[in-house]
Amino acid sequence: MIALCQPPDPNPRPPKLVCPPGAADCHLHIYGPQQRYPASPASEFAVPDALPAAARHLHQVLGIQRAVLVQPSGYGLDNRRQLDALAEIGSSARAIVAVAPDVSDQELQRLHQAGARGARFAIGHDKARPLADILRFAERLAPLGWHIDLHVRRPPDVPVLARDEALFRRFPVPLVFAHFANLLAKDGTAQTDFQLLCELMRGGNCWVKLSAAYRLSAEPPYRDLAPLAQGLAAARPDRLLWASDWPHVNFKAKMPNTTELLDCLAEWIPDETLRRRILVDNPQALYRFEEI
Repeated sequence: MIALCQPPDPNPRPPKLVCPPGAADCHLHIYGPQQRYPASPASEFAVPDALPAAARHLHQVLGIQRAVLVQPSGYGLDNRRQLDALAEIGSSARAIVAVAPDVSDQELQRLHQAGARGARFAIGHDKARPLADILRFAERLAPLGWHIDLHVRRPPDVPVLARDEALFRRFPVPLVFAHFANLLAKDGTAQTDFQLLCELMRGGNCWVKLSAAYRLSAEPPYRDLAPLAQGLAAARPDRLLWASDWPHVNFKAKMPNTTELLDCLAEWIPDETLRRRILVDNPQALYRFEEI
């Protein structure tokens, strides 16, 4: 029997950071109930229910008004859980879905009408789809205004981005890297993939989510990630997003209070105007939310 993940802290505390109106959480997942939304047989872990009501409570406490629901790997290509949650949450949310490259145009249109605005792929591991295949598929997304959302599963000491640098530069739609492209804080700003990430951002076709600090840093308030966050902001402040990565699945260490993941943004980005851009303006430009 596969292991059950620890749940997120159910009691987010009021944040120190006051979110501006229209702030967005650009990466979270909805799970369960298991009876209605069974996990993929290939899933390596089981996740406790993380339902829309709990997400709404979290966002009410944090002062977040918009959300991007990202298809988790545990559901494979079955996007029903995120799309059903999207319908429940309404126009203040968008979805990132998982699809096969041979998905029909009709299905892409259906997903777009439901609120999807991008397709997610994991890269960097042995079983990942070749980036060249994702590049060919991306050409079909341009008419929809979608982007490619990438989760870098980074083997130790492998510069995943540099390995395929030429391909990354050819994408016809925006590339959005989740979780700092999974760059570890301890490796600093001199690491090859961080320098390339900044270059890709300066080119205008690359976005980065400041998310999952608890997986990349030592401990709250994650000050060792500040050089990476500030370096990315210096490269292209209009290409940064913030996200909670709730409900923090398959995390083995002490579970953070999700509020800590918002408050660290104030540590990394002291300028209030820039934080507003990251929380409000940049998500609006990428996901094209409807008016609240």
